[in-house]
Amino acid sequence: MMALSFTLSDVAAFLALVVAIWSAIQTGRFNKRQSAFAETAERLNQLLIDKEASDSQSQRKADVSATFIKIGKNNYRLKVFNKGMVPARNVRLEMLSGESLVGQHELQQKFPLQVLERHQSVELITSVHHQSPRRAHVRLHWDDDAGEAHNKELWIDVF
Repeated sequence: MMALSFTLSDVAAFLALVVAIWSAIQTGRFNKRQSAFAETAERLNQLLIDKEASDSQSQRKADVSATFIKIGKNNYRLKVFNKGMVPARNVRLEMLSGESLVGQHELQQKFPLQVLERHQSVELITSVHHQSPRRAHVRLHWDDDAGEAHNKELWIDVF
């Protein structure tokens, strides 16, 4: 049988090999974490870009809506307002049901509106009594900086 003899240089070479293997494993782990971090950063950047584009688009949109408001004991108004960021142009109101609540003359007198500025509103006098419908179905049409022919249908409770 042959006897193995190790010299100090053999032990040092073996320890250097172990350190090199451990270092290679640690470097591989670090590179995996680094690439996972880079992928996450890329996804976050894309989400930020998408959010900025969405915010930019919403900055160019008007948001026209309507609600009934009570003034006094038995006095109601139909309030049409713009809660968007830009003015709404050529605003039109179409009563799909509950036409008896708003007089046709009142509707024709105030609509179409040329411009409804941001946070501006217009009120229509309503006729609410015991025989009135409880709910109105309206469709709003408008144009804005984001485009033309926007519309919104609403079911609005009177009381």
